[in-house]
Amino acid sequence: MEKKLPHQGLRPIISLIGDTNAGKSLLLNKIVEQDVSIVSDILGTTTDVVTKAYELIPFGAVSFCDTAGLNDETSLGVKRIKATKKTIYKSNLVLVVIGKEAPSKALLDEINELKEKNIPYIVVYNFLDENNCCGNSDGVHVSAKTGENIDELRAIIAEKLKKECKDIPLISDKIKEKDVVILVCPIDEAAPKGRLIMPQVQVLRELLDYNAIGIVVKENELKDAISNLNKKPKFVISDSSIIKNVAKIVDEDIRLTTFSTLFARYKGDFKLMIDGANKLDTLKDGDKILIAEGCAHRVTCNDIGRVKIPNLIKQYTKKDVLFDVVSGADFKENLEDYALVVHCGGCMLNRMEIIRRMNECSRNGVSITNYGMLISKTQGVFDRVIKDLI
Repeated sequence: MEKKLPHQGLRPIISLIGDTNAGKSLLLNKIVEQDVSIVSDILGTTTDVVTKAYELIPFGAVSFCDTAGLNDETSLGVKRIKATKKTIYKSNLVLVVIGKEAPSKALLDEINELKEKNIPYIVVYNFLDENNCCGNSDGVHVSAKTGENIDELRAIIAEKLKKECKDIPLISDKIKEKDVVILVCPIDEAAPKGRLIMPQVQVLRELLDYNAIGIVVKENELKDAISNLNKKPKFVISDSSIIKNVAKIVDEDIRLTTFSTLFARYKGDFKLMIDGANKLDTLKDGDKILIAEGCAHRVTCNDIGRVKIPNLIKQYTKKDVLFDVVSGADFKENLEDYALVVHCGGCMLNRMEIIRRMNECSRNGVSITNYGMLISKTQGVFDRVIKDLI
């Protein structure tokens, strides 16, 4: 079957960065053919990050992000630049926009950081209709005012994204057409009313895309669902919170895994996530653990990241360990202080951001895993849920 581009929980992100008045906002408006960002000759017009969804032909759905100038020297400049850097960090591709003036030291430093972190970028020289500073410098030369070479820029962006957005499977590489896969989806207090959570939806969609047969049940319906089939399912995929009970129901000759385990393959480096879960066996008294939530949400009395995960770790290790929590776009800079990072499944973050967070952990010698894999480890079913996916 023909391979598809990866189903994205979030669209690939293309950020426009540059100095103030380099024409980033004007360029974004011209690329998406709408007045999305406010355009002005006043320095620092763009304050917060402006995001625009767009159908980039022939690639597909993307999000463009307009950012504040990296040489913003206003009173709020430090905060604006911090927001810009967070956006860069999660970008699949960065457009480095250079205007009429020579690039600032701040922009040159940022280009060097893009190289160091292996973040793909394209240098775009703006104001081709005027005498910009760059002459015949390598890069893409456009005019955001007249639209000259904008079509060419769109084509270059699409081609670059095709190379960067690899086909990462959730489950399709482990199944064939007509295979039966049972998805066990409990409806608990954290489940959004009227909807399944994103990992469940993405797995179900991939089963449909590859012509497998997906059956969705709650945990109390699982036994009946298996017994009513005329052949055993190829996989049972469970929510991690109930994996211990599900494992008791599912025969050993049926492949069993969790949505979080699939997301560990899909969003990041699977081997690092496995090693991170096994780090539980060597934790010591006084070790610090960072709980990283990828999105902001209402904290409940039985919150998975702030209550359930810390309790499971303490019960499993019998160690006196310490916990910190970050959420959303925030991620600790002093990672060397931690023995382990336990990340959420990352359903609201794109793969690039998860990979870069994992790279930062590796660079600092810190182990990392995700919620679901850690739960499987503490429930004694870890080897079973990963063995058919390595």
